[in-house]
Amino acid sequence: MVDVGLLLFRIALGVCFIIHGLGKLGMVGPGNMSGFTSWLKSLGMPAPALQARIAMLSELVGGALIACGLLTRIAAFFCMVAMAVAATIGHKGGGYLITNNPPGNEYALNLALLMIVLILIGPGHYSLDYHLFAGR
Repeated sequence: MVDVGLLLFRIALGVCFIIHGLGKLGMVGPGNMSGFTSWLKSLGMPAPALQARIAMLSELVGGALIACGLLTRIAAFFCMVAMAVAATIGHKGGGYLITNNPPGNEYALNLALLMIVLILIGPGHYSLDYHLFAGR
């Protein structure tokens, strides 16, 4: 049953990251790459256009890999870094609760921690990683 839980865990988190990546492309929700880049620039992030694209690719590609269970730990690492940056820089000054004004780091911090859990536990038996690389 643990492997079924890991499968559901990976799919839910992977889809979550994919949707956020699509949001940065303007395909879901009100955001877009231009707005995200401008926001990163307003935070004083170096190379905001590059950082925006790295975050978007981490979410889109990382989310897809996590959902499939392929290169799971590597994908989770990149998603964890993206969420750690969001929690410490993007939501700086907002406290913990996402309902604060400005929004706190609750969501990003918890996603970063869940990525650490996935790195530590691994993708489980119902993953491409297991079927391609187990026992080698």
